[in-house]
Amino acid sequence: MTEATDGIPRRAADRQHAPSLARTNWLRVRYPLVSVLAVLALFGAWELATDLFRISPMTLPSPRLMAKSLQTMLAEGYSGRTLGEHIVASLLRTLTGLLAGVGLGVPIGLLMGYSRFVNAALMPGFGFIRPIPPIAFIPLVILWFGIGEVSKILLIFVASFNYTVLASAAGMRSVPEQLVRAGTNLGLTRWQLFTSVMLPAAMPQIFTGIKISIAVSWAVVVAAELIAAQAGLGYIIADAGTFFKTPEVLIGVFIIGAIGLLFEVAITAVERRVLHWQSKA
Repeated sequence: MTEATDGIPRRAADRQHAPSLARTNWLRVRYPLVSVLAVLALFGAWELATDLFRISPMTLPSPRLMAKSLQTMLAEGYSGRTLGEHIVASLLRTLTGLLAGVGLGVPIGLLMGYSRFVNAALMPGFGFIRPIPPIAFIPLVILWFGIGEVSKILLIFVASFNYTVLASAAGMRSVPEQLVRAGTNLGLTRWQLFTSVMLPAAMPQIFTGIKISIAVSWAVVVAAELIAAQAGLGYIIADAGTFFKTPEVLIGVFIIGAIGLLFEVAITAVERRVLHWQSKA
């Protein structure tokens, strides 16, 4: 005999909830499915356009031709190195400059947002540097540090550091005054007020700055690898472009985009984990 739930047999209750569960599952997969179908439709239209309009492979190779070129690169590599070695070289440069920029930029930005004196001392410098694109520093970086790995990593560091500092400072300045007063009235020390009230309130903007820094750093690596690099995705794009190897150029661009998307997914997952109160709001 089945147990009752609010006077309704359990099996009957399960049948009543089945449509709602199915609808929930459908809503959960609907948007990812739409994204996948949109990408497939884009590649289908691309393939059809290259066939119908007889577009030269040097101008725009078809997806089939790019797939063949990718197979060749996976099997034979590019310029004496495997495709994995090129990807790892770009990742190491990007992550080194990014981690250094974020690790130094967050505390400095928080300090600028916390102290008006520090902000008054440092903000003019950051305000001057902010509009300058990182690639404008390439001649100076080569002059000062040569064409080795340090110059490439330094360009990525400058890009990530600037955006992280500004976002962290803005996050600290945007903390509601009511929260600070409430913490003070509860008898919190200045350190407790900072760690328990101000820092959590500033975290959303800090994560926004980190996301921007990741995107900019991954883009700057292409410019950084133009500095006499012998490996990396930027090197593949530059070298293939020199010899009019359009499929290899687009493969490099697509790999950069795919890894950038993975970075975005990863940092968003971390953000949801850390800022769990926002995801439940």
